[in-house]
Amino acid sequence: MSLQTLIVFTVASMICLAASLVIAGTPGPAKPSRTDKCPVCGMFVYKYPDFIARIVFSDGNTRYFDGAKDMFKYLLALRKYDPSRRLSDISLVSVTEYYRLTPIDAGKAFYVIGSDVYGPMGKELIPFEKKSEAEEFMSDHKGRAILRYEEVTPGIVRGID
Repeated sequence: MSLQTLIVFTVASMICLAASLVIAGTPGPAKPSRTDKCPVCGMFVYKYPDFIARIVFSDGNTRYFDGAKDMFKYLLALRKYDPSRRLSDISLVSVTEYYRLTPIDAGKAFYVIGSDVYGPMGKELIPFEKKSEAEEFMSDHKGRAILRYEEVTPGIVRGID
């Protein structure tokens, strides 16, 4: 195999790997612009990088939120906030992991509610990648419960406000 063929093969492999990661819906960096506002509360999201959540639609449009609580409000009342969208249009939902401050898959996160840690909009669902870290945080910060994505209901969100 010639050096040129090896280089072409390597570059093609890297492009395929990168494309597969995008298609797989890896959270990736959440970087809102200075003009992106939370569609629920209207706050400028870039000011709160430690709490950013985002939803990416299959057409590439992205909604940024100043915390998981507003993201759930949006998801649970999508017709109210974005009548032209459907849940089936969503290709990615990510939240910022509390300790590492990195985006993680919102559907796999563990959320602590009722803690003494507040987000930009007050009481917040605090996301963790690992259950053990959520348990430790809950103990240290007087949390009430640990919830999974599918356990967050409109009633839970109303109870946090």
